[in-house]
Amino acid sequence: MMRIGLRLHDSRVCPLPERLRNIREQGFCCVHIALGKTEGLPKEPEALTPGYAMWLKEQFSVAGLDMAVLGNYKCIAEPDALEAERVLYTYRAHLRFASLCGCGMVGTESPLNEKRVAPDKLRETSRSEEAYRCFVNRLKSVVSDAERFGVILAVEPVYKHIIYDPKRARRMLDEIASPNLQIIFDPVNLIDPERLEAREEVIAEAMELLAPEIAMIHLKDYVIEGGKMKAVGCGFGEMDYREIVRFAETKKPYIHATLENTTPDTAEHSRRLIEELAAVSA
Repeated sequence: MMRIGLRLHDSRVCPLPERLRNIREQGFCCVHIALGKTEGLPKEPEALTPGYAMWLKEQFSVAGLDMAVLGNYKCIAEPDALEAERVLYTYRAHLRFASLCGCGMVGTESPLNEKRVAPDKLRETSRSEEAYRCFVNRLKSVVSDAERFGVILAVEPVYKHIIYDPKRARRMLDEIASPNLQIIFDPVNLIDPERLEAREEVIAEAMELLAPEIAMIHLKDYVIEGGKMKAVGCGFGEMDYREIVRFAETKKPYIHATLENTTPDTAEHSRRLIEELAAVSA
């Protein structure tokens, strides 16, 4: 019952109507769209007009696809005050745009601005209380905009970001306490390469602690190369999806679940793998 989709920028590059038609013909139901990562689409906040929104909505409707999420990954915890205002402006523009083009969710993450942090201090700084407070205080403003526009803002926890594990994500949700703040659940992004042995424990904890607010799932795989984790498409790595798919099928019927790190040649293989697991868990 999952609504399985694809990231637009992982599809074959061609004019948007053809691109969406190709995605539908490959058997997908929805699309994750990140304007900044998709060739040929206006992306600046000033370009996100009602007319552009209506045009985009029409293209998706003709193709028979849901616009599952509009991605905006600007650093909310930006320490520079002027740059922070610009970042908040981009979120306001994306939330307004999403409300006009029939997309119910804007997706984001919680990275630090890596240009402002020494590489060897990034992990420690991301997990600090100071970084958490900066992120949450700014996030409150973005969530307030989401409430006004009637759109969900969904934060994706990532092991190397400020919201790095299920407990901190739960803390964020409880502190802000808004029905418009939800979670994108990406199991691979929660896996810390330094604690691979805890993989199943962390994923299970996320499904337990965050279940009420999980509004979307991202599905990808990983391999370890040279001691580092590399993301790949589903079915080309080491992930076991059975419990994740069972969670989605039993707790989140019809949830949007978009594949990541696929190519036009591998996307259908990854989709069929997830669909086969879903059929078994039904």
